Amino acid sequence: MPPKVKITREDIINAAVGIVRRDGAQAINARELAAVLNCSTQPVFSNFETMDKLRLAVVHEADALCREYMRHEVESGEFPPYKANGMAYIRFAKEERELFKLLYMRDRNGEAIPEGDAVNSQMETIVQGNTGLDGEEAKLFHLEMWAFVHGIATMFATGFLDLEWELVSKMLTDAYLGLKMRYETEK
Repeated sequence: MPPKVKITREDIINAAVGIVRRDGAQAINARELAAVLNCSTQPVFSNFETMDKLRLAVVHEADALCREYMRHEVESGEFPPYKANGMAYIRFAKEERELFKLLYMRDRNGEAIPEGDAVNSQMETIVQGNTGLDGEEAKLFHLEMWAFVHGIATMFATGFLDLEWELVSKMLTDAYLGLKMRYETEK
């Protein structure tokens, strides 16, 4: 008798990410996963106690993919690191619309949202070095820039608009320099 094919936790997460990419986060369910994996629902529930735990694993995988976009953009050297992160965030929204929505456009009521995660802290440190702003001002500067970047990314993710990358780059530069000038004149 041939050995049974083992469906791993990673197989299930990858299949679920594929479902999200194709049909959105609401499409994840045990039957759809079983169909994609060509198995029964048993491996899904053997690897995950609940569908909520599987959904959380998919969120973590989507986050890892987004961070990979950022790492790649920074390492390309096309833009300074702070801008590269913004461009990567927007690119992720354009190329991975449903994963972006899962990460950044879902209802977060009732979720514990971590304060001062490593990426934001790193971005605030870069802002401090580039602008000379202190901790609270750098934090506010980054929050204002992130709101601007998130707005552009959301428009890409929802198909509201599709801009040329050169224009997106110019917009980020203009917003950054304008904000920096405002902070400099307030001193």
